Order: sequence, then C-alpha cells, then structure tokens
Amino acid sequence: MAVGLMDIKGQYAALQDRIEAAVLDVLRSGRVILGPNVKGFEEDAAAYMGTAGAVGVANGTDGLTIALRALGVGHGDEVITVPFTFYATAEAIAQTGAMPVFVDILPDTLCIDPAAIKRALTPRTKAIMPVDLFGLPADADAVRAVAEPHGLPVVEDACQAWGATYDGRRAGSLGDMGVFSFFPTKNLGGYGDGGLVTAHSEVLVQRARELRFHGSKDKKTFTDIGFNSRLDELQAAILRIELEVIDEWNTRRAQVAVWYDEHLPREVLRPAVPQGLTHVYHLYVLRHPQRDAIAAACRERHVDCAAYYTRPLQLQPAFAELGHKVGDFPVTDAAAEQNLAIPMHPNLTEAQVQEVAAAVAAGLT
Repeated sequence: MAVGLMDIKGQYAALQDRIEAAVLDVLRSGRVILGPNVKGFEEDAAAYMGTAGAVGVANGTDGLTIALRALGVGHGDEVITVPFTFYATAEAIAQTGAMPVFVDILPDTLCIDPAAIKRALTPRTKAIMPVDLFGLPADADAVRAVAEPHGLPVVEDACQAWGATYDGRRAGSLGDMGVFSFFPTKNLGGYGDGGLVTAHSEVLVQRARELRFHGSKDKKTFTDIGFNSRLDELQAAILRIELEVIDEWNTRRAQVAVWYDEHLPREVLRPAVPQGLTHVYHLYVLRHPQRDAIAAACRERHVDCAAYYTRPLQLQPAFAELGHKVGDFPVTDAAAEQNLAIPMHPNLTEAQVQEVAAAVAAGLT
C-alpha cells in the first residue's frame, strides 16, 4: 500500500460531519465575506498566540506583503531574509517595491543565521523577515538582538509553523508581526487559499485591516492603495473547527517524528530541534548527499517523497538582477541538493514509518 506525503482526505474524514455542517450554515446564512466566522477565527487565533489581534487575508503571500506595507516598507528599502524558502517570501518583499537581501541559513536548523543578518545590514535595511522553516521557529531572540539596536521590525514568516513554540511563545507572536498561510497542505490548512496577519500593536492590526480592504476603514474613504485580500467566510468556518484539534494533530506529528528517529538509518540527517523549541513538522525533511537515490528507492516502494527548494531563491530568474551565483550561500546550496521530505501527517502509524524507513535505507545501499 502506498504511503502518501500528506493525508488531506484522512484529516477531512475525521472532521467531515462538523465541516460540512459549518459550510452549510455559511451558505444558508448568506454571509460569505467578512462575516461572523472570520471575526471569530481572528479572535480565536489572536488568543491562541497571545497577540493584540489577527487579520484574515486571502493567502499567505498577501499577508507578508500587507505586513511589510503596514510597517512602511516600500520602494528603495531592503528586507533581509533567506533564500531557502518558498518563492512567496521574497516575492512579497518585491511586491512592496523593496529589495530582498538574502543571507545564509544555519546548518542544523536551516533557519536564518543571525550573524549573517548583522553582516547584511545597510542604511536601506527596513525590516528583517525570518522564516519558520518546515514547522520549526527561527531563533527569534537572536534575530531580535540584531534588529532592536537598529530599530528594525521583524516580520515572522510563520506560514509553515502553526502551533510551534519558542521558549513557550507561539509561532506568529515572535516578531512585531507574523504571517500564516492556510494552503491545504499546511499543518493547519483550509480547503482553498487563506492567510492571517498577526501583530502585537493595535495600530498595526488596524493598519493591516485597512490594507486588506483597499486601504479603507469604512468602504467610503480610501487613504491607501491597498488590496482586495480577505479570508472568506467558508474557509474561516472550517479553520475554526480545525483550530480546536490542531494541538492534537501537532502532538501526533511529533510522535511520528519520534518513530522516524527510532527507525531511520543513522546515516541520514534528521530535523534538528534546539532546546526550548517545538517543531510541528509541517514537513519532515531529512538530508543526505544521496538524496536522489533515496528518492528513487522510496518511489519504487510506493513511498511518496519530495525535494524542496532545489533551486533556491538567489538563483531564480526573477532575482537574476541581484547577481548571485552558486557558492554565495553554501549552506543553502547544500540544503537544496540534499533535502528530501518524507511522509508526515497525523494519521501515520508506526508500521508505515517503518515501511518508509526501510525504503530510505534501500536508497543507501
């Protein structure tokens, strides 16, 4: 039997009756844009993370752009981030008119290297955007220690890390602003696109609300060139239900990771989890120089797998004008060449994990 990388159908099946009832309630209500479910989800999310507020938006990419715009980032500015992440992280920076400035990642966590941030600062630096990669928070305190002396805000790209913690603080609350994606494959995923912006400042929360609705407070007076970017009522209704079980799902993902640690061959590098952090394993990503052979062995045995960010952002055609080449970010280059995501979802059994581990081992022979 095949082992899938994810199990969206299985997670839906566990909540099917509740989700379908909630969707029908929305349809029958006639309130499909910025209704009570969006408001309720925003309130629940802010309480979950301990932020001043949360603002539902159409997708995570818009959320990142809106957060930067709320902080005043624009043409001529620079935002420091990483090249080993999904394209949307840097795309959102460019959408404001600012330039992404890439720095390398740490070899253990694959998250942003705080020392590299310090070396990349210039008078044009306007913000720092660390990425909570694959479900693990970046080193928030170390990033903050670089940012604060220069008065720089931190926008936490938490799109892959709902429920992860850093010294007891939730992902999404670790910067001045945080952003989530509810793309269906995320550990907290909807059934379409969706996103969320969080902030510790009521002023920034209100600013994000205005920007998501065409730059207006009242639909009559428009003070900014904003966005038409709203989390829809159907998605919010579904996410409110999933929010009730997300901690349980994340706990089950963590158990799967423990099984992987027990059964995977010692030769492969597993995800690192520094002390004081929790990983929610949006993806379980191993690393090995024989990545392609491992992937071939997995597929031969009907074990799903995927390599991520094999062409990192500094080498993407859209950012060719930045002039980067292979070797500029050696840790990123190695991660791009060696990473492989293997099945991870709350419904995996230990027997399936053993099956995956055997397939990985077969790729090493």
